[in-house]
Amino acid sequence: MFVVVVDNLSNSSVESLRRVEEITGQSIPFHEFDLCDHQRLSELFKSEKIDAVIHFAGLKAVGESVEKALLYYKNNLESTLVLLDVMQEFDVKKLVFSSSATVYGDPARLPITEDMPLSATNPYGQTKLMIEQMLRDISATNQDWQFTSLRYFNPVGAHPSGRIGEDPSGIPNNLLPFVSQVAVGKREYLSVFGDDYDTPDGTGVRDYIHVVDLAKAHVAALENLGRPNEYKVYNIGTGRGTSVLELVKAFEKASGRDVPYQVTPRRAGDIAACYADPGLAEKELGWRAELTIEDACRDAWNWQSNNPNGYNG
Repeated sequence: MFVVVVDNLSNSSVESLRRVEEITGQSIPFHEFDLCDHQRLSELFKSEKIDAVIHFAGLKAVGESVEKALLYYKNNLESTLVLLDVMQEFDVKKLVFSSSATVYGDPARLPITEDMPLSATNPYGQTKLMIEQMLRDISATNQDWQFTSLRYFNPVGAHPSGRIGEDPSGIPNNLLPFVSQVAVGKREYLSVFGDDYDTPDGTGVRDYIHVVDLAKAHVAALENLGRPNEYKVYNIGTGRGTSVLELVKAFEKASGRDVPYQVTPRRAGDIAACYADPGLAEKELGWRAELTIEDACRDAWNWQSNNPNGYNG
C-alpha cells in the first residue's frame, strides 16, 4: 500500500512522519497545506495516482468546540467539501471517514449500536454528524461512491516502539496525554471534570481504544469498502467502559508514578458514559480490538517517558 500524506501541521509535527518512515523503512511523500486549499489539493490529485482517501483531518476537541463553534463548523465542513469536490473531479470515489462516537450524543442505553438515534451534544459532534449525512446523501446519487464512516470512541496509547505518540500543542484536550504529562512532571495535576455523574465512581466512563487497534480498523475498512452507492458505518471501540479514575489508577500502575488530581466542575458538552457495541465491525470487517487499557497506559508511558518534550525533545 503506497501512502501520500497531507497535513497543515496545526497540531502535529513532521518529525512524527519521519519516525513512521524510520519504523516502516518506507519513504512517505508529505505535502504541507490545508485541506481547504482547493488549488493545492487539486494539484496533488493531478500529480499522484490516488485510488482511495482516508479522511482524518479536522479539529477534534469537544470543549474547544463549545467555545469556538464557528471555527469548528468552518474548518471541519469546508475541508470535507473541498476534499469531496476534488475527489469527484479526479474520479476518486473511495473514502474512509474518521467520524466519532459523539454523534450519538447522550445515549439512551449502553452499549451503543450503529442503529441508535443520532444527536450530538456539542459542535464537534455536530460537524461529524453533518459530514456523515453529506456522505449518506452523496452515496445515494448513483455515482459509484464507496463511503465508510468509522465512529471512533476514545483513542489512547502510542506505538509500542515508544517512537510515535500523541504530542498536543499547548494544554492537552485528551485525557491520557494530560495524565502522561502529569506523571512525567510537565504538569502539576490532572483536572477531573466532575465526580457527580451517574457512574460507579462518579467520573465519566468512556470506551478507550488503543491507537494501534484503531489504525488496523482503517486498513480493514479500506479493504472492505461496501458496494458502489453503499454507505457503511461502524463503531470502533472495545465494548468496555473505563472511568476517569480507573484510567488514572491503571496509568499509575503502568508508570510507577503518582498522578495527583483535582476535581473541577463538569465540562460543557460532556456526557456520563459512552461505550460501544463493536460487533458489526467484527462481523463485516473481520476486525476487533485486541489491546487493553493496561497496554495503552504502558505504551503511552513508554512514549512520554522517552520523549518528555514530545517531538521537540
